[in-house]
Amino acid sequence: MKTIFITGASSGIGKATAKLFQSKGWHVIATMRNPEKETALTQLENITVLPLDVTNVKQIASTVATAVSLAKIDVVVNNAGYGLMSSLEALTEDNIVKQVDTNFLGTVRVTKAFIPYFRERKSGLFINVTSIGGHTGFPFTSIYNGTKWAVEGWSECLSIELSMFGVGVKTVAPSATNTNLFSHHSDVAPLPYYEAVEKKMLGMIKPASLPEEIADVIYEAATDNKDQLRYFAGKSSQAIYDRRMEIGAEASRKEIKSIYFDGLKT
Repeated sequence: MKTIFITGASSGIGKATAKLFQSKGWHVIATMRNPEKETALTQLENITVLPLDVTNVKQIASTVATAVSLAKIDVVVNNAGYGLMSSLEALTEDNIVKQVDTNFLGTVRVTKAFIPYFRERKSGLFINVTSIGGHTGFPFTSIYNGTKWAVEGWSECLSIELSMFGVGVKTVAPSATNTNLFSHHSDVAPLPYYEAVEKKMLGMIKPASLPEEIADVIYEAATDNKDQLRYFAGKSSQAIYDRRMEIGAEASRKEIKSIYFDGLKT
């Protein structure tokens, strides 16, 4: 029986991924900040729930040690993260640091903790959940997108670096998904200068995909045995990426500006 280790498994894509792999006969180690609140996953056979806050270095070390003592880990899915939507001007230092600490550094820390284990075994796979926002720009998500661009670039470097040990690295980039991704929007006090465009953007975000659809792509990435770095997931992710590739980065940037700003007064 293969084993998968998942961060951020309390809801959304992480929970859907845990359920899918369990249904496929895998042993799942599902981690989350507050495992005592979890009720659904604990009822399923072959799912182990462990505590993990990816911003807590000591807890990462202890949870990874516990995980590798329980089973032979085959795949690590770095899914923990959240979205922060606001103008950069409105964000506090705390807003920015927490976003980078969770989305980027959290992924780096968990991966680093598992590398010696995979290196010694000369096998293993990291799957990092990013976003289509890690491939193109949108207004009011500069720090969120920045973390996802960072994970994409870092993953590409690491995929080359770890290949010498037979260890794989892949990314899965969802489009807008029906999750609580941007639930932290209320953490930031909006500024009047951006209000009209921000409202327009919020109205344009239409979660078209279910977490289960993203989990299907994660399963594909985990099991297809392909030397492939990037996977696009969700109903619009591939289309957005293909459009950017078709017209080029500069034309794509101008097109997005026109979508959000044409007809608006500032």
